[in-house]
Amino acid sequence: MIKKVKLKKLDDYVLLDEDVYEYLINHEHYGKIKLLENLRRHSSGCVVFQKLWRNADKSHWIETIYLHKLIAETFLPDLKTKKNNLAGVKNGNKYDLRKENIVWRSRGWASRQRKTVSKTGYMGVYAEGKKYRAVISTEGKSYHLGMFETKEEAALAYNKKSWELFGHEGNQNPIPEDKLKEILAKKSK
Repeated sequence: MIKKVKLKKLDDYVLLDEDVYEYLINHEHYGKIKLLENLRRHSSGCVVFQKLWRNADKSHWIETIYLHKLIAETFLPDLKTKKNNLAGVKNGNKYDLRKENIVWRSRGWASRQRKTVSKTGYMGVYAEGKKYRAVISTEGKSYHLGMFETKEEAALAYNKKSWELFGHEGNQNPIPEDKLKEILAKKSK
């Protein structure tokens, strides 16, 4: 059975397996701090428990518990490897924390999911004069994919190499359909 737990100050819910819910309710520490009653959305989009604790000497510390990480470490530790050691969600919904949706991934995968910082708007595409260079990196090695007339052509070259190197875990640039049609028409001439 799936349990829905309301997030604090939002009309959103996190989805948990019943055994995970029971574990969190009955755990000595998590029950005491009312973890499930104090879940909120972190700025990263993850579900988190955060509380400021004050010591008698007026010093303080912040307890932060990322729920997806807690579930992965508690219920799926055997799936964690030296390479795949970051907990995440398969379907991209950070509120869907059912065990079947939690996965251990590599830092490389996480890095490839970051949004582009290129001024072209495409991952791995950089303007050089009147042309565009496509570049992709893995394991400390850069692949220079060539110079292209348009940023969309460079983005397509990046997408192809990303798929070749990383498969479904690779980052793909969203290229507008009209631009894809132009590229294909240009290649067929």
